[in-house]
Amino acid sequence: QVQLVESGGGLVQPGDSLRLSCAASGFTLGYYAIAWFRQAPGKEREGVSCIHDSDGSTYYADSVKGRFTISRDHAKSTVYLQMNSLKPEDTAVYYCAAGYSDYVCPLEYDYWGQGTQVTVSS
Repeated sequence: QVQLVESGGGLVQPGDSLRLSCAASGFTLGYYAIAWFRQAPGKEREGVSCIHDSDGSTYYADSVKGRFTISRDHAKSTVYLQMNSLKPEDTAVYYCAAGYSDYVCPLEYDYWGQGTQVTVSS
């Protein structure tokens, strides 16, 4: 069974850090691009960051550049999103997705996770 399972969300204060995990099972990450998206209530889904498993190429949205870091652990078939200096505007449900593509951020994705809530509030 193919699955992407996110974890690591929670309630934190502004300036705090969180690390999200996206664990893949039922397929091999090799040559997949993994992306993190987020969606806040009443807003459109936003692409946050991508990493391509073949060479580790990465992409970051301007809104998170310098604060978030995406990485992967082949042995664990897991992709991480380290989020530092969190802001209230980072509050959203965060999803990971996998797309079999040459591009670091594909236009289409084959698999999606169920999402994990991140809330940044004082």
